[in-house]
Amino acid sequence: MASWGTFDLSAVEAEIGAPAPERLISGAPIFRTWNLEEAEGGIYAGVWEATPGKWRIAYDEWEYFHILEGYSIVTEEGGDAVHLRPGDRLILRPGFNGTSQVIETTRKDYVIRV
Repeated sequence: MASWGTFDLSAVEAEIGAPAPERLISGAPIFRTWNLEEAEGGIYAGVWEATPGKWRIAYDEWEYFHILEGYSIVTEEGGDAVHLRPGDRLILRPGFNGTSQVIETTRKDYVIRV
């Protein structure tokens, strides 16, 4: 096994999902997730995509992501909105609570540590 990995989406099947019904605020977003790496210590890396909609998010994990396509807004409860477009990067830390709103179908690559 190589000591490196690429972000080749054709190598894995996308998992299809959606926000839990109790978290949904508006729209009917659909998620596609290509989990490309699962390493010891609860580390995951891959690509995630969502269609338009808005839902509540609550983080127990740490996540870094980089927006590849689309336009989304992440807003922390009681805080300012962060507008995310291609090239933008963000870190969400454990304890983050707020909303995620996809305005235009958004694709990001991510690294998560649980």
